[in-house]
Amino acid sequence: MDISKAMIKNPPLPKNFAPELLVIEKGEGAYLFDSAGNKYLDFGAGIAVNALGYNREDLIQAGYNQMKKLIHISNLYATKPQVELAGKLISSGNFGAVHFGNSGSEANEAAIKYARLYSLRIKGPGHHKLLCFTNAFHGRTLGALSCTPSPKYQDPFGPLIPGVVVSDFNNTEQLSEILDDSFAAVIVEVIQGEGGLALMTDSFAEELNTLCKKYDIILIVDEIQTGLSRTGTLYASEGVGLHPDIITLAKPLAGGLPLSATLIPEKINNLLHVGEHGTTFGGGPVTTAMGLVVWKILSNPAFIKEVSEKGKLLASLLEELSKSFDFTGNVKGKGLLRGIEIEGTDEKLMKIIRAAMEKGILILRSGKKVIRIAPPLIISVEEIEKGCEILKQVFADYK
Repeated sequence: MDISKAMIKNPPLPKNFAPELLVIEKGEGAYLFDSAGNKYLDFGAGIAVNALGYNREDLIQAGYNQMKKLIHISNLYATKPQVELAGKLISSGNFGAVHFGNSGSEANEAAIKYARLYSLRIKGPGHHKLLCFTNAFHGRTLGALSCTPSPKYQDPFGPLIPGVVVSDFNNTEQLSEILDDSFAAVIVEVIQGEGGLALMTDSFAEELNTLCKKYDIILIVDEIQTGLSRTGTLYASEGVGLHPDIITLAKPLAGGLPLSATLIPEKINNLLHVGEHGTTFGGGPVTTAMGLVVWKILSNPAFIKEVSEKGKLLASLLEELSKSFDFTGNVKGKGLLRGIEIEGTDEKLMKIIRAAMEKGILILRSGKKVIRIAPPLIISVEEIEKGCEILKQVFADYK
């Protein structure tokens, strides 16, 4: 496949983006088409956003119908889609309210603010520390970035917010030594989306539950990438027995449009005063109208079961690949958020991703040496098998 005609070099974007980008023209189901007409099986889903794939008539119709009535009104007023979606999200757990935003970073920023407000009003000044974990990624706004302990992301933008402590992910002994009453919150991913797809252990989840309850620390679970059935349960936290006070959601929530949700408990909601936090665009009528369509599908137990089964198939096929090549390592992740380790240089990993693109499949990376696979959740068994066969061909070129 010749993709050169569909590449744009030095696009009019900031230089923190790649100097060469593939121009995508349209999508259909689990496939994308570039500006030169080349067809790709999508194993990335817009970084786990397009859970329902592309060109879905139900999503298009929901957005179109709402846009004919009302596109924006701000949060000085309420709209029916906003209120209805909020109610459905609240019913998914022990939550009292939903703060809508526009991105995962905003959702985590709101969670941090709510946790600190709770700690100040319940425990008093001096109980404001935040605990995050090695290889975590929680966003790029200053609060979320402060809880993303990577020099690559943090160093150009310091100083960051004070009071953030970093602990080793899945290290229960270190966790018990660090946490005490001075902490307002712990923020954690069940699967580290940008950190190599490390999965939280059940024992680590149990220790988090115990310590946060003991010290009245707000447990924030970042489900931006793992939430809404991606891992074979509605929330990834369910799969490891984690009991969050706050859950943050974003990526797939509005079917490709920007919408995030910070789900907070009643004990926090009861402490809030009008105007202490807000948003202009968050929870707009169009995004929440589309969110209702997404929620109805992704929260359906039968659909979730299908995702779980397809995730097992994907894992088994990746295990076969891992055994077939000497430069492939462990299979990572859960459900339809999977990865496979690639031994070698960063350059080699990027060459494999480019070679996959040239053979008609789009894949992602996670961390320094993991190929990340996060296809639309509506992907078929046949398409999963086809994608893994293409990956086998790509890997064979690097024997």
